[in-house]
Amino acid sequence: MILAFAESRGTSLRKAAFEAVTAARELGDDVHAIVVGPSGIAAQASQLDASRVLVAEHAGFAQYNPEATAALVAERVKTGGYRAVFFVSTAQGRDLAPRVAAKLGAAFAPDVTSVATNGDEIIVTHPVYSGKAIATLVLTGSPAVIAARPSTFPPARTDSASPSVEAIAPVGDPSASRVVVTELRTGGGAKLDVSEAAIVVSGGRGLKGPEHFTLVEDLAASFGNAAVGASRAVVDAGWRPHSDQVGQTGKVVSPDLYVAVGISGAIQHLAGMRTAKTIVAINRDKDAPIFKIADYGIVGDAFEIVPALAAAVREARRSG
Repeated sequence: MILAFAESRGTSLRKAAFEAVTAARELGDDVHAIVVGPSGIAAQASQLDASRVLVAEHAGFAQYNPEATAALVAERVKTGGYRAVFFVSTAQGRDLAPRVAAKLGAAFAPDVTSVATNGDEIIVTHPVYSGKAIATLVLTGSPAVIAARPSTFPPARTDSASPSVEAIAPVGDPSASRVVVTELRTGGGAKLDVSEAAIVVSGGRGLKGPEHFTLVEDLAASFGNAAVGASRAVVDAGWRPHSDQVGQTGKVVSPDLYVAVGISGAIQHLAGMRTAKTIVAINRDKDAPIFKIADYGIVGDAFEIVPALAAAVREARRSG
């Protein structure tokens, strides 16, 4: 049996919850999911493509509770005899997965992009050296703790009978945890998070100033379902908030389409987006490093190309 941690926020499951279940299915069909949240989170459980869903509801889980959640997941892994437990390397997953691995004394593989088995061994791959190489790890022993790279495994929802849902009790009193999250600040409005978007349009220093980011925003809007990202240099200059940053010190994304506008392609940035399914680069420098990994490259002035591209996308959508 394999366990998947289904990440939630409040009483809603996040995209990462479904990705974790999909990743866990790489090791077999008998996948259980564990959901932790406040009262009402159980209503979301039937959406998960798992054979069984374990739900822990408690007021102490209204905000992310690292100590209580790690204790509960580790205890379920031990008592359930699971071969492995899967997370997704979101901000929450990067904090929680190592805690669980430490409690279990188990092997831990972060930022995983593929999963396979060879007998009793679990074989995973993940990028290293800022994405310049791919490491293959062989995990022996049981259980193993695995954190998948966001947007690498498709977030499938169940299309069959609803899973069996079982209520479980927390370990101890979550409200008595030493670490308490007092506030959660989000970007506000209907802004799409770059780590969850199927299409990301990012801008860099080639835009010359924050006032020109309207070009990137307009291109993203033309797709209808795209998020706006930014390079580290742009964020450091104060043009965009850190929540938009794509890269090694920002967010790691793997969208279906990544459009880089005026981004040269420093290693730090490539580490955060090189696993995108399709990469389009727009830059006036034909020798920019971004072109080495781009599927499609346009050499020219972004101030002329981006508006024309946005118009073409809108026309394509109108014509179906």
